[in-house]
Amino acid sequence: MQNIRKGNLQPSPGRILISEPALRDFYFSRSVVLLAEHTDEEGSMGIILNKPVNLKLNDVGKEFPNVDYPLYLGGPVHPDRLFYLHTLGDKIPGAMKIMDGLYWGGEIQKLIELIDLKLVSQEQVRFFIGYSGWEPSQLNDELKEKSWIVASSSLDIIMASKPEKLWSNMLKKLGNDYAIWANFPADPILN
Repeated sequence: MQNIRKGNLQPSPGRILISEPALRDFYFSRSVVLLAEHTDEEGSMGIILNKPVNLKLNDVGKEFPNVDYPLYLGGPVHPDRLFYLHTLGDKIPGAMKIMDGLYWGGEIQKLIELIDLKLVSQEQVRFFIGYSGWEPSQLNDELKEKSWIVASSSLDIIMASKPEKLWSNMLKKLGNDYAIWANFPADPILN
């Protein structure tokens, strides 16, 4: 895993948010969120990268009967909808570039066609139920409250990392000041 960078980074597409250990929200506790959009006027939108669910893609999408790709919880907004990240670029019309080599959404029918033709692998696409969203200034307020650490990332961290270890691995990569949090118990009362 490549090093990540933290400093006085500001939220922007392609950056990640790492939740502080004390954040107890059901969705965001021990979460790593990839930002897809961020503006002061419109708000922010992203996807939780490290919350696999106990379902497969073919359990929720009739369009994918022969596909057992893993499925992740992307956030609390529109939990009845399917979203996806991919590395397919222009092969999926309408895809939005988040960072070099990484895209959000696009024409789902084209993706289904490429999957049916076995031209897409699990390493090239990740599916999520719901997404994470913040109203204008809401994320900035949460940053002031120290709920999140903003860090840079890379394609290999986002697409190739083991989701179960992503939060603790990200903290360790931030250096000694944060590495201690990686071993912080999920429920300190049980310590």
